[in-house]
Amino acid sequence: MFKRSTSLVQTLCVAVTATLPLLASAQQKITVAMYGGNWGDAFKACVAEPFTKASGIEVVPEIGNSTTTLSKLQQQKAAPTIDAAWLDGGISELANAAGVVDHLDSRSIANMKQVSPRAIYRSGETTYAVGTGYYSLGLTYNTAQVKQPPTSWRDLWKPEYAGAVAIPAPANSAGVPFVLFMAKVLGADPSNLDPVYGRLAALDAALLYDSSGAATNAFQRGEAVIGAHFNVGAWDLIDKGMPIGFVVPKEGVWATDARLHLVKGSRNKAAAERFINTALTTEAAGCLATRLYLGPSVLNVKVAPDVARKLPWGVNGSVDKLNLFDWSDVNARRPEIVDAWNRRVVQKR
Repeated sequence: MFKRSTSLVQTLCVAVTATLPLLASAQQKITVAMYGGNWGDAFKACVAEPFTKASGIEVVPEIGNSTTTLSKLQQQKAAPTIDAAWLDGGISELANAAGVVDHLDSRSIANMKQVSPRAIYRSGETTYAVGTGYYSLGLTYNTAQVKQPPTSWRDLWKPEYAGAVAIPAPANSAGVPFVLFMAKVLGADPSNLDPVYGRLAALDAALLYDSSGAATNAFQRGEAVIGAHFNVGAWDLIDKGMPIGFVVPKEGVWATDARLHLVKGSRNKAAAERFINTALTTEAAGCLATRLYLGPSVLNVKVAPDVARKLPWGVNGSVDKLNLFDWSDVNARRPEIVDAWNRRVVQKR
């Protein structure tokens, strides 16, 4: 009798011990900084939910734009509560310079091996970010009022669009690179942006927007008839039945990507690395392409033809057609461009 009881106790102990990792995993949480709106919905559906289903680890979203997230990471540097973070190109480089993001080790994040080399971001021997999809700033227009689709960025200056144009201000992540991109469009020397400021000051714009949401609202309300807007925002309006069109002009589009980072000092480093690995699967990349029309950075992702035409490079395009700036150069010129914008463009309105 005693021996049988001992055996039973040992069996129960083994069973309980075996379930402990599952219980711990189910109770574990990681906090991931991500954008809100349809972006956040897509990140949850395409990455967070599959990750939780496979690992049992809950994902707690920390919603905010890239600038807000960087500010939080700097404030929490000594004791971070965020484990992984999505940041835009440009802000990503600033986060690395601030020392708030950690090295991404391909031994722990094996799916990095199937990501395009151009979407792996390094500083010396450190890999500080990985791209999870490209988006572009193209021409968006109201199809009810613009019967002939625009073909050039120079169309923004057509008299018939006076007072109904929307372009990003430097407070928006697109604003500073937009100025540099317009130098290329207008044939100006990028080292001397005076002609660009002159042309932008002469533009009869309805809106110099600080946030992409403001641009979306302007197109929804009909305040903006034509302007620069991200493909993600434009196609979201189109899918909702709004009379909106999006084109890649003949001069091309400026583009960047949404990048994932491991937060330095994360208390849940292994789980955060696993989360990033999930984001780099072909399934996640295909899902983000379908829901947000992000151009995949993961190689060999197949999407439906109707999705393919809505990707940031447009019909029959590819990532090679995108204008991708060196953010180190852009960030170095940011103070100069913001100052000139305020003096040369805003004050002339």
